[in-house]
Amino acid sequence: MGNFIEWTDELSVGIEEINEQHKVLIALINRMHNAIEDKHGSEEVIGILTELADYTKIHFAVEESLMRILNYPGYDEHKDIHDELLEHVIELHEKVSSGHTAISFELMHFLKSWLSKHILEEDMQYSGFFLAAGTLPALKKKSWFERLWSS
Repeated sequence: MGNFIEWTDELSVGIEEINEQHKVLIALINRMHNAIEDKHGSEEVIGILTELADYTKIHFAVEESLMRILNYPGYDEHKDIHDELLEHVIELHEKVSSGHTAISFELMHFLKSWLSKHILEEDMQYSGFFLAAGTLPALKKKSWFERLWSS
């Protein structure tokens, strides 16, 4: 049995740093899906959802910082989308934690479509701009972000 979400080249924005962060988001959603499928307790799933919310905040902050530094013209619109998505993830976390919403496959499909749609539609829009502005596609050194999250 494969993962709930598979990383494919279609999801690549052409910038390794951002791709690696997107892969972590995918891995967290896959972990949550597996925990639900294996009927682990809601406490474990809520813990993964907490990780997902925290990681999403950091990832969005990284993208938004790059947009400001590179003077990306779509910054305001992209930030509004980030704010809306983050608000939704936090709201889901609160509902699940308080027992008002069951952790279900419906929730998982929302997370899957949210992530795939956001990468394929919104994030692809900045990819060419970042690369044209001189962003290196590949990392020369291990990412600070990878070191932070793996510790």
